[in-house]
Amino acid sequence: MARMRRLMAAFVLHTNMYTSLGVLFFYLASSYLLLQLAGEENLIHTDNFLYWIMVTASTVGYGDLSPSTTMGKYVVSFWVIPLGLSLFALIITKIGFYLSEHLLKFRKGLNMLNNEDHCVIIGWNGSRTLRLIELLRAKTNVHKINIVLCVDEAMENPLPSLVDFVSVESFSHKETMERANLAKAKTIIIDTPKDDVTLTTALFCEKVSPNSHKTAYFQDEHVGDLLLEHCPNIEVIPSVSVEMLAKSTMDPGSSLLHKQLLDATYGMTQYSLVYTPKDACEFSVVFSDFKEKHQATLIGVMQQTDTHINLNPDLTSLVSTGDVLYYICAKRLTSAQCFSHK
Repeated sequence: MARMRRLMAAFVLHTNMYTSLGVLFFYLASSYLLLQLAGEENLIHTDNFLYWIMVTASTVGYGDLSPSTTMGKYVVSFWVIPLGLSLFALIITKIGFYLSEHLLKFRKGLNMLNNEDHCVIIGWNGSRTLRLIELLRAKTNVHKINIVLCVDEAMENPLPSLVDFVSVESFSHKETMERANLAKAKTIIIDTPKDDVTLTTALFCEKVSPNSHKTAYFQDEHVGDLLLEHCPNIEVIPSVSVEMLAKSTMDPGSSLLHKQLLDATYGMTQYSLVYTPKDACEFSVVFSDFKEKHQATLIGVMQQTDTHINLNPDLTSLVSTGDVLYYICAKRLTSAQCFSHK
């Protein structure tokens, strides 16, 4: 009996969909022919057969239809019910296995994602990554974006209801990294625990997803400078812990100020916006407009032809189409809010 159970379990586990459908077809056809030979015309009637055999095979047995001949009763007792019950159990078990396997693959990040214009976070740093996700999903961010967390370690999705999740062999392994659909990502954030891994991952992402906006965090700014030599379009985020320590020593409260400016979940925070009007105008005009109409404070401008931000620019300096404005506000503003009247 134990051997029979093991054989049955192995059959259930290794039977594919086509084999299961073949067995089902054989069962229905053979039952139909046997009942026809037994003279059970009422049971094999077109309107009755499928309904009756499903009710009988599942042992529900409403009793509204039943065999009337002796041979028909033997066919039902020794063929239709035993084989149908086994087949019914097989199908239910296969469905359960499929759903369980699909759910497990989803939780462990083994599914292929079809996201587009999404944000991919590459790397897992525990509470820091969770905080990063919280900031990206903050209510003050007008443009909501689908987030995909990509890790290279054995773990399950830490936020299954908030982010999609993929697990890969390594962040430069082409086949498994395809699960994150990097080619169609809008933004990619690379934040791994090791700078050398961040460097190789950034080079890989630049090749696979050249049109996305990529940011990479480095603890050693020299490694970040090395990346910029090869990929100048990637935005490198260096560690500023030492600079912040010195600044807070000279100007107490600076660390709190910077933290609040970067925190999109509480108080006034810093955002950016591209200047879209066709006509250039003085910084003073835009500054006054932002302050009077949106209670926002402009703090800097980066011109299209420059790679540095002009903080606290002269009021007479010109702002042109394509320049990036940096401002402080309680929530993110849109181009339609700021420039629809221009």
